[in-house]
Formats: sequence, structure tokens, C-alpha cells
Amino acid sequence: MAQQQDREMTALETAHAVRTGALSALEACDAAIARIEARDGPINAVVVRDFDRARAAAKALDRGGAKGDSRPLIGVPMTIKESHDIEGLPTTWGFPGFRDFMPERDGLVARRLKNAGAVLLGKSNVPMALADWQSVNEVYGRTHNPHDHARSPGGSSGGSAAALAAGMVPLEVGSDIGGSIRVPAHFCGVFGHKSTYGIIPMQGHAFPGTSGADRPMSVLGPMARSADDLIAALELLAGPIETSPYRLSLPPPRAEHMRDVRIVVLDAHPVARIGADVHDAIHKLADAACEEGAQIVRDVEDLPDLADAHANYVRMLNTAMTRGAPGATPVDAHVWMGLLDAQFALQRRWARVFEQTDVVLAPVFGLPAFEHKTEPEWKDRSLTIDGEETAYGAQLAWAGLASFSGLPATVAPVAKSKEGLPIGVQILADLYQDNTALAFARALERAGLTV
Repeated sequence: MAQQQDREMTALETAHAVRTGALSALEACDAAIARIEARDGPINAVVVRDFDRARAAAKALDRGGAKGDSRPLIGVPMTIKESHDIEGLPTTWGFPGFRDFMPERDGLVARRLKNAGAVLLGKSNVPMALADWQSVNEVYGRTHNPHDHARSPGGSSGGSAAALAAGMVPLEVGSDIGGSIRVPAHFCGVFGHKSTYGIIPMQGHAFPGTSGADRPMSVLGPMARSADDLIAALELLAGPIETSPYRLSLPPPRAEHMRDVRIVVLDAHPVARIGADVHDAIHKLADAACEEGAQIVRDVEDLPDLADAHANYVRMLNTAMTRGAPGATPVDAHVWMGLLDAQFALQRRWARVFEQTDVVLAPVFGLPAFEHKTEPEWKDRSLTIDGEETAYGAQLAWAGLASFSGLPATVAPVAKSKEGLPIGVQILADLYQDNTALAFARALERAGLTV
């Protein structure tokens, strides 16, 4: 059931067409709306539609001189994850009780996208509480993977990835604490970037009707059908809030070309299984990168204790995700400070690893997109990997590599399974080396190593 996708323009191509007058902002907007209306029915990705206001915004851009406008996303029609606030549209996080909750102002992401010239068409689907690798809730229903409607598109940014994979829009913005950008990108065959913790402010991405401190480990990041679009989107989204006296200056990539990149392949984890399709895809990719001049570093000192890091990640994740939930057991301050100490020690350990390499290639998830799960509780679910049953939640281990440490991680689509399902690779870099991970993804794309 693979959907047509590859020949739609990227975000930067669309902006160029609008800027040069080859396309008006309204024409780009109307074309995206037509794609959503034609393709989204069986997929159910774009669940909040704001087409009238989008057309009005596009017309305003054209009247104001979209032709010649240098803004990076001028006239680009796009959607964003339902959990981001847009004034006048519901933000429910999948909870029926917030069906009618309407934010009174745009969140930071929406503001920055609009300021860059983007036209927001609406919002894409999520699981309830943003807490699953599926995207189904009682408000909007279930989103299906465009490559096989019997399978999950991932979560919690599953609607985002599905809209991209089906070619409805060229750009999306998701959020990630447990693989919520990376797993959907892997399942749907698109690019996604989990940013370094803290570089994109979370204003306007909070539980409906609340505001407070940012959730530990939770980040925002772009999703797209090209690496160049990810790079452009991160550049405009990253940076402190406008009133801050601080400024963000991410370092340039350590290497722009494949021939200058040192690679470590991390293909096993003591907690999580990995299937043959995923294992083989990553190793074939590494071999192909070597043929392009990259160097594989095989004897790496100071790799973290992955089992210990995962245990601490799960403790912090459970504390962050259950805060305020009925019956949740809080941890005391000293336990929390111990987790912060463990997090800092892990960051230092990874820094030593990245003295020896530029990027680490790892699985995103142990298998391609799985068939929809209907058991409400994670503990009652299982996954079959190469004929063996394995616990559903164990796959958090691959997300935790970057989440607990705060590292950036880019996902690029690099292969297809024996069943024709997408397989992505997770490209990890050191703290604040987002541009290194993104540049490697772009190098893979330019070398023809993405699919």
C-alpha cells in the first residue's frame, strides 16, 4: 500500500519556487490541501484542519510580496504535531476532556514557523498523553502507516511522519522523550531530528492548560523528507526565547563530506533485541559509507555501561511521565539528584567516545513498523523479532541512548525490510553537535544511500 511520495517538492524547493515567482503561496497552499483531501482518508494523519485560515495567510503572503521574500520557509505549507499550541485550534494531547481546549496564543514553534514564512494547515495526530509508539486516541481515532495500513506509523509524532510519508506536506515538527520523533521517522521512512536537550524552547508545548518547567529529557525537533529541510528547520527553531539575553551558536559540523567522517557502529544492546533486517541494514549502510571514504572505528574505549544507563533513563522517564498522575509514586529530591549525577556522568563518558569518533550509528527500533496493538497496557504487549517474543517496552533502550544523555540524534531512511517496510538509522553525535549528525544524514542522502 505504499503511497506516492518521492516527487513532491521539499520545503526548501517550495520556498524557492514561491520566492522566484514560479509558484504563488496560495498555489502551494491549495496543492497541499488537495493532497491532504485526496490521500488522508484511510491514513488519518491530519486530524485538525485549518484550511480557511491557511488560505487567508497564503493570500496575505502573496499580497505582501512573497516573490522575492528571503525568509527560509516563505509560502511553505505544513502541519505540526497536535501537542503544539496554535491560537484558535484545539490542543488535546489525545484526551477527550480537552476536546474543546483552545490556546489563546501561538506557541513558540508556531510563531517561529510563521515568522519564517510558513503556512500552517493544521495539526497531526498523537497518542493520548504522547505516550506510545502508536498514534491513536478517543478524540481523533487511529493513524495508519502509509506503507501498510495494518501497521503503526509510530508515535508519538506518528501523524507527523505519516503526513510526510504520504507526500501531503514537506515539513513537520514533533517532540521526543522516548523516541517520539525517531520511531515514527523509522517506521514511515522519513527524516527526523531529536535535538540536543534544551536548544529549542518548549513554550507552547505543555500539557493542555498548563505551563511550568520543561519536562526533563523532552525535546522538540523537525521532521521532513530531506536532510536539507531538517537543517534549515533546526536553524530557525533553535535558540532561546526572544526575551533572553543569551544566544545559541551551535558548532559547525565536524565533517561535511563522507570521506572525513569517523563512524562507530553500535548494533547490540543488553536490554533490547534487534532483528536481522535492521541489523543488516545498518551494517550495509556502514559498509557503503566506507566505500564513500568514511572510516569505521572498531576499537572504541569508554563506551558507556548501556544497561546501567538504561535503568537510570527508565527511572527518570517514569518520574517525568507520571508527574501529577493519580496514584503515581514520587521520588524524593535526593533520588532525583542522584539521577542528575548519573546523567552528567553519562554525558562525560559519551564525550570521551566522541573524541574517538564523529557519529555513532545505531538502530532506532529493533524491527520495522509493527501491526497495530490494541492492548491498553504496555506490560500486556509483546513484539515478535525474528520469531521470538520480546517485551514491548524493552525497545525504549534504543531511544534512551540519546534521550537520557541529552545527545542529538538524526534518523535517516536507509533501507527496506524483506516485506518492503522502511528502516531508518539513528545517527548520534556529541552534545550540541546537532550539525554533525545532520551533515552526516545529508551526506548519506547525497551519496544515494537513503531510500
